[in-house]
Amino acid sequence: MDDPEALLNHRLDTILGASVVSRARLSAGFGLTGIMATLSDGRRVAVKARASESVPGPSLALEGAMLADLARLSDLPVPHVYAAEADLLVMDFIDNDGGSITPAVERHAATLIAALHAIPRDQFGYDYDTLIGPLHQPNPPSDTWLPFFRDHRLLHMAQAARDEGALPHPLYGRLERLAGRLGEYLAEPSHPSLLHGDLWTGNVLVRGDRIAGFVDPAIYCGHPEIELAFTTMFGTFGRAFFDAYEEILPLEPGFHEVRRDTYNLYPTLVHVRLFGGSYVAAVERTLAKLGV
Repeated sequence: MDDPEALLNHRLDTILGASVVSRARLSAGFGLTGIMATLSDGRRVAVKARASESVPGPSLALEGAMLADLARLSDLPVPHVYAAEADLLVMDFIDNDGGSITPAVERHAATLIAALHAIPRDQFGYDYDTLIGPLHQPNPPSDTWLPFFRDHRLLHMAQAARDEGALPHPLYGRLERLAGRLGEYLAEPSHPSLLHGDLWTGNVLVRGDRIAGFVDPAIYCGHPEIELAFTTMFGTFGRAFFDAYEEILPLEPGFHEVRRDTYNLYPTLVHVRLFGGSYVAAVERTLAKLGV
């Protein structure tokens, strides 16, 4: 069976116990093929596939594990995973209308994310290393947040960007100086929280005025503020979200003024590695704002 489409259909038939009757393309990114398949029993599944296990790229089994853990450890709406292999991820298709994120949707999201963050976890980090997009995200178990964020988020991503030639050496030196002074900008949380880890608009599925689901996680246990900061980076959530979130979990003063920008250096460095260009300038602007 040499036809890639027929081969994938055969794998799906075997995994799901029902035949594929139609397929539609889905956006998957990072060199992956994405499809929505309708099955003979009426189910619809979302599929991410790589051409083969020999094609470079992170294992899709890891994304499946993260989704399964979110389902097991929280009430966050995420797709059920049917199969997660190195080159194939099969999960429920979350019915959504592609609607915009309205204030009503933001308020619903706030209740879901606050409930996730409110549950104390044992340690920072996680049981295994995870991914943010296609990039490695180290998660050694840690008792304190600031050293974890410094070493395994900020400096880890900055060093990789420098070594790949995406981040200029002088800018890396300024990030090192910030890393040595993080206690002036950030504080320890009351407890570690499980985080989705990649809450931008493309990973938030909407149906009507409700959240239909969250996809493409980058999970670990950390300070909720790093998650909240990321929701502002591309304007995913705004005032309605934060008003509703803070009714449940109030934030300490200074988040929007200082800590948000400090935390967003991490996803900005992720984007420096993936896309370069304007994101390097964004790192410089943040450091200048912080006086580093």
